[in-house]
Amino acid sequence: MRRALTAFAFLMLAIAPLDAASDKQPAPAGAPPDSPAQFTKFTVNELKRGFTALAFGSDLRLGAKPRGIRRFADDVHVLVTSTGSVDRTAAMEKVVAEYGAVLPQLNVAMTTKEDDADLVIHLIDEKNFATALIDAFGEDTARAFVRKTDPQCMTSVKSRGDGAIVRATSFVIVDKGDRVFFDCAYHEMLHAFGLSNHDQGNPWTSLNQRRIVGYLSVYDRALLTLLYDQRITPGMNRNEVSRLLPKLIGGLNLGPR
Repeated sequence: MRRALTAFAFLMLAIAPLDAASDKQPAPAGAPPDSPAQFTKFTVNELKRGFTALAFGSDLRLGAKPRGIRRFADDVHVLVTSTGSVDRTAAMEKVVAEYGAVLPQLNVAMTTKEDDADLVIHLIDEKNFATALIDAFGEDTARAFVRKTDPQCMTSVKSRGDGAIVRATSFVIVDKGDRVFFDCAYHEMLHAFGLSNHDQGNPWTSLNQRRIVGYLSVYDRALLTLLYDQRITPGMNRNEVSRLLPKLIGGLNLGPR
């Protein structure tokens, strides 16, 4: 009887609603036609859990091992290069500008000089993806990353030991249609700006690799805003950030109605 009661209690927990996200709205104007709708209101715990999962850890990180938070500490100069069979340079620059609008304190600006770039975005065809990774990171690192994640696009983040990002490099596939391109573009820019991890159990973020989104959602926009709040600084550890998040999240005014 005890075993039966325990199983029943577990079932009740499993079917109970775990999330309180609300105010569901259609994808924003300009998103690919088959983009999913988005929720726009979240509990403190939903945003806190997502931020902690995505801002700490990474599938591929180059440079010194940071103590905690990784993010850009200065202005960000962005170079977009295109060698793909479809020229999506203008579309990619528009995505970058959208991130810059969310983070005006960074002064995100385009550059044509690789030596000046803090973020380099390579637009390539799918057939050249594996070779591009090997050329950029070496065969051992590239093949290990592909085996681990089976990526369609990717971003590496090189940071100092204090957590300040020195350079981010992204590879975005352009020849598999709008759906793949825009999903990769928005996904990889979240990585490039410091949300370096994935969370396959999170139903709202583009950094859940089981989802195809194709736009900058309210949820991910909120996480970026938190990451670049002046009270969160590069190198902060989980405990330091966790103490700050409830107050910072309250200031976003994204609580359920």
